Amino acid sequence: MSEHTIAPLAGVRVLELGNYIAAPTAGRLLADFGAEVIKVERPGTGDELRNWRLKKGSVSMLYRTINRNKKSVVLDLRSEAGREAVLELVKQCDILLENFRPGTLEKWGLGPEVLNEANPDLVITRISAFGQTGPLAERPGFAAVAEAFSGFRNLVGDPDRAPVRVGVSIGDSIAGLYAAFGAVMALFQRETRRGSASPVPLTERIIDVALHEAMFSMMESLVPDLGAYGDRRERVGGRMEGIAPSNAYVCADGASIVVAGNGDGIFRRYMEAIGRPDLGADTGLQSNTQRWERREELDAAIGAWSATLPAAEALDLLDAAGVPAGPIYTAEDIVKEPQYTARDMVQSFDVSTGEEIIKGVQFPGVVPVIGGTSLPIRSLGPDLGEHTAEVLGGLLGMDAERIAAASNPEGALA
Repeated sequence: MSEHTIAPLAGVRVLELGNYIAAPTAGRLLADFGAEVIKVERPGTGDELRNWRLKKGSVSMLYRTINRNKKSVVLDLRSEAGREAVLELVKQCDILLENFRPGTLEKWGLGPEVLNEANPDLVITRISAFGQTGPLAERPGFAAVAEAFSGFRNLVGDPDRAPVRVGVSIGDSIAGLYAAFGAVMALFQRETRRGSASPVPLTERIIDVALHEAMFSMMESLVPDLGAYGDRRERVGGRMEGIAPSNAYVCADGASIVVAGNGDGIFRRYMEAIGRPDLGADTGLQSNTQRWERREELDAAIGAWSATLPAAEALDLLDAAGVPAGPIYTAEDIVKEPQYTARDMVQSFDVSTGEEIIKGVQFPGVVPVIGGTSLPIRSLGPDLGEHTAEVLGGLLGMDAERIAAASNPEGALA
């Protein structure tokens, strides 16, 4: 890493024991901003994400994306040699990330007390479906279950159909965001108290992120509205409960646009722009509550207008009127959009599928922006065990025989 690279977390070393999306997302965020993230993968198959949405070869683009800027080390955590290697790595790390089912690390002899004995400064960040405590703690669950349990899934879709899922693993990703925030928060607390008479106790260095709680925290006033008003929110399709007009509308060319014209000050301009000044002046539509009651009427008027214009022309008219609106983009649209390009939010790489090199594959950039544009992605998700010798040999000083014993289930040299 050059001296001019923006890397706020340079010097922080992270041991990632996670699979799938949640803990690896936390690791990706830390790695994006300069932390050295050592990803431990099982022998043979590695992280199962390597095979998710696999179109060809042996390594998916999803794995390359979620695990960018990391190092891959193969260790057999079920073996004594693998366990010893983890404990040696822990001594060299600031943060440990894991998203196993609660009790798994303890079963392997790698519970928090053991880890703390190896490194009394270690921040231990744990992600699970229902958290490390409570009556459901030991129950397994993926993000889909957590999204449903949190109340999120009940609000997604149309009211006359079963709830649907959004097109990404949002529960895992949000949990990963909280895990990364929690890890950095604990690290900050550790550093501010370093040298004091009261170091941070283990209980405060264990960050416990439950998938369902991460999603529940996104539910805004879902529960307070019930307690205060007896209000039970329902699915409302493309709308947002209690906010109008705000929806997606089909244009004459078949493309759809999103318009968020629900602000009181915006509404009159919005109605002028669509040729319905009568609605803008209607005394029964001057508040959001009034407009929500007449949402069907408003959406019908807006939809009738949008159907007469191509999407680009409709958006130009709305922009000129100062009405928040935008296109509904596909991947093809994103990679051609100048706004993404200007901030380097789409970065190109030649990438291996494990069988061939595909030229110029585009990947999402680093968020948040520091210094005006996205930080550069240093490397894509690594090949399985790509850095085993470098880390175990270079960082821990292991010889080839010890590396083989720790990373090979049979304990033999590969």
